[in-house]
Amino acid sequence: MAVEEQRAGSRVSRPEIRLVRRGFTDPAKAVRLLDGPGLEGLADDPVLLDALGATADPDLALLGLARLLEAADEPERHTLRDTLTTSKPLRDRLLGVLGVSTALGDHLARHPRDWHVLVTFELRDMHPGPQDFRRALAEGVKDDTLSPVNALRVAYRRCLLAIAARDLTGTTDLAQTAAELADLAGATLQTALDLAAAQDPEAAAACRLAVIGMGKCGGRELNYVSDVDVIFVAEPREGVDEHEAVKAATRLAAALTRLCSDTTGEGTIWPVDANLRPEGRNGPLVRTLASHLAYYQRWAKTWEFQALLKARPVAGDAELGAAYVEALAPMVWQAADRENFVADVQQMRRRVIDSIPAIELDRQLKLGPGGLRDVEFSVQLLQLVHGRTDPALRSGNTLEALAALSRGGYVGRADAASLDAAYRFLRSLEHRIQLHRLRRTHLMPTAEEDQRRLARSLAALINDDTRSDPVAALQREWKRHAVEVRRLHEKLFYRPLLDAVAELPPGAAGLTPDAARARLEALGYADPAAALRHISALASGVSRKAAIQRTLLPVLLGWFAESADPDAGLLNFRQVSDALGRTPWYLRLLRDESAAAEQLARVLSAGRLAPDLLLRAPEAVAMLGDPQGLVPRGRAALQSEVLAAVGRAGSTAAAVAAARSVRRRELFRTAAADVLGWLGEDPAEALDTAGEALTALNAATLQGALRACTAGWEAEHGDLPTRIAVIAMGRFGGHELGYGSDADVLFVHEPVLGSLEQEAARAAQAVCHELRTLLAAPSTEPPLLVDADLRPEGRSGPLVRTLASYAAYYRRWSHAWESQALLRAEPVAGDEELGARFRRLIDPLRYPGVGVPERDLMEIRRIKARIEAERLPRGADPTTHTKIGRGGLADVEWTVQLLQLQHGHELPALRTTRTRAALAAAAGAGLVERADAEVLEAAWVLASRVRSAVMLVRGRPGDSFPGDARELSGVARYLGYGAGHSGELVDDYRRTTRRARAVVDRLFYGAG
Repeated sequence: MAVEEQRAGSRVSRPEIRLVRRGFTDPAKAVRLLDGPGLEGLADDPVLLDALGATADPDLALLGLARLLEAADEPERHTLRDTLTTSKPLRDRLLGVLGVSTALGDHLARHPRDWHVLVTFELRDMHPGPQDFRRALAEGVKDDTLSPVNALRVAYRRCLLAIAARDLTGTTDLAQTAAELADLAGATLQTALDLAAAQDPEAAAACRLAVIGMGKCGGRELNYVSDVDVIFVAEPREGVDEHEAVKAATRLAAALTRLCSDTTGEGTIWPVDANLRPEGRNGPLVRTLASHLAYYQRWAKTWEFQALLKARPVAGDAELGAAYVEALAPMVWQAADRENFVADVQQMRRRVIDSIPAIELDRQLKLGPGGLRDVEFSVQLLQLVHGRTDPALRSGNTLEALAALSRGGYVGRADAASLDAAYRFLRSLEHRIQLHRLRRTHLMPTAEEDQRRLARSLAALINDDTRSDPVAALQREWKRHAVEVRRLHEKLFYRPLLDAVAELPPGAAGLTPDAARARLEALGYADPAAALRHISALASGVSRKAAIQRTLLPVLLGWFAESADPDAGLLNFRQVSDALGRTPWYLRLLRDESAAAEQLARVLSAGRLAPDLLLRAPEAVAMLGDPQGLVPRGRAALQSEVLAAVGRAGSTAAAVAAARSVRRRELFRTAAADVLGWLGEDPAEALDTAGEALTALNAATLQGALRACTAGWEAEHGDLPTRIAVIAMGRFGGHELGYGSDADVLFVHEPVLGSLEQEAARAAQAVCHELRTLLAAPSTEPPLLVDADLRPEGRSGPLVRTLASYAAYYRRWSHAWESQALLRAEPVAGDEELGARFRRLIDPLRYPGVGVPERDLMEIRRIKARIEAERLPRGADPTTHTKIGRGGLADVEWTVQLLQLQHGHELPALRTTRTRAALAAAAGAGLVERADAEVLEAAWVLASRVRSAVMLVRGRPGDSFPGDARELSGVARYLGYGAGHSGELVDDYRRTTRRARAVVDRLFYGAG
């Protein structure tokens, strides 16, 4: 028997027991209501009783329903009863609202026909916006039975009823509900302004008035009950004096405020608060745009720019509102440059907390420690600091801004997720509190019945069982979120680095040598003695550098320890610091930019490639302090920079070296972004981004090297007697390069008019040979190996041919495998017109109109089988070799290329050099089952990512998983596997490629 039944004892009747079991706390009163007018015959309806029992407060829901039925006339009551018993959506919406909100129950009792909005207002699929609300309010104010003011208030609550029903039945989440409330507020302001203009047409004719939403209204995250913060801006209409226009606009603004804020009749909608305007209450209610600008340019304080972060036009003259926001936005994003900016914002937050009465401190959801304002202040501070250079952060909406901060790397993903969840819970709790009586409050109620209602209404958001003790579950969830918010607020707002230090065991920053070694061993350092030497070298002494390092090292050691190779991370950090330690900007970066410091730690401990590239030119660390620093650059920008660097060089060798230097720096940019997970959330997207970046980089490097070698030849011999084009092949042509890929190319030339072909061939040969030699020459810069072995006759043939020579060769001697290789040919450097003509030459070869003859098909299959049998390295495991192993890259690529040869002539979508794009086109055309295409794509993506990971971790290319445990762990970490799960990666790889091989056997070899 339930606790409630035991308390009631034998005095509880059988109907009352049924009600107690359904959650009623006053069953006797419930029985009386069920026997009262309007509810006759419903007392024995189990569907209705169950629906009442499912609400947050069954007693409140039943009382509201009884009042509604009693207030309705007989036809209306009959319609409602029928709909209530037959329509579950209406039943859930109506009872859900009545079980939470006494105020909306009162509204329905006064306006019993308004329940129809829960049927006519489509709640399941539609997301109403400002225009929908404006139409609803405009229709509402036409009600002849009420004054326009009261009609507006009734129409407003009718819309509010629909929003609450959507919210309480889970049709919308918090963000959508808050956005709809803000849109309803904007529509209400617009309707009130229209009414004010109708009452004072003279004023409306004299001015243009825009209403700027501020605070939560501006951020589209409004509460159910809140002051609506606004700023009014006006301009005179043509021919009107500015002073008179401002006076007219002030009359309209004041009338709008009264219409919304007046408490007579149907009661207030909400107070319109214009105190965020320049000079606050002491300033004029309305200013012109020029007056606003003059004030903000000269007198505004830091907090006023912080408030403007959420400014958004919500009503009135849309063009003027947009001009206001556009004019002030640059000032908002320069506010962080003001002296003592961070200190001012922090001090403002402390003043807010100090102003809370002690009796309310532990009940404050909004202003108290761990409350909503902690989240908002943290997000806004980070926005104002980093939004100067990153437009993606410039959202007035807290949750959108938090997501952008996470995507940009300014807030860790786990921290952002915790803040997001806490903010949603606290705002939802605040919403439910306000809904009860539609009163502006941010205090947790103290009455047990109120907390019980809140807990039941928020059961879906509470990570606890609310059935046995809902009040205790609510309290635990609230405190858990509040503690997490406060912790993260301290971390992000006050102590971006010291928080991590505080998480270490006591004394960790100054351990004895033996204790330090034990600590380092526990963190996963393989050579703690060497690690201690590095730490000592970094932190010893009284220099400014050493002081900063002492602050950072406990944090960095923890970050290094989270990697697969902490020792390498620490060693690399020491080497970078030795190179840059006396550079002022480096120390500032580490001290002031916690995100940059963590990113540096992640990059230095993620493998060898990125650190090796960084150590060749440590100044590239500066990229980590720039929000856009790790965004791969496009080909046009790269080519422009490379050609400029080549043009400044004094010799051919120096020019090619300059091109290689740019390539080294950009390789680091892409590799660092990759290991940090910044190239894309989806693995395939990240792989494509890296492939495009590396392709663009190699193309730009080749263009620069070709320009340099051509200029060198001409400086010695005069004008080059030929034009040269470079054709990318293989993964280069497919935009699928990995970090260790060679640049497979063909060289084609065409003598200029009047030149001897033999002389042109010698010149082209010399230029292309020098290009290859200088790009691969030993240097501090990484080499770019240019492989031309796919040319006609392979290594035995000439390095460069004329276009006519290629045409003659392909016409007489071309093999099926050469047509297949040409599928990925794409001009990337040199003479564009010549490259385009080469493309036109080879299109009939790679997309033959007759498909693939049987003899060519057999030849392609024979060559593929021979490669599998003869080219797999001795001792290599065919199940884990990413290139020519079973289900690996070659399997997928040859299968896709065969489909291109067979059907490319008739299907233009297949005429692409990209493997995944061609596979998608084949699936779209029905040449491959979609399930098979997904299997092949998954294997190709995974194999490509493994190859990239091997290069990033080892610093040298490899087609198989590393044998070294630490290196294998590094590969697994890159691919998203946690510590100790390297074996799962290998198992998953074998499983994925085994499925792919089965598809290849069917599609390529025709088996089964």
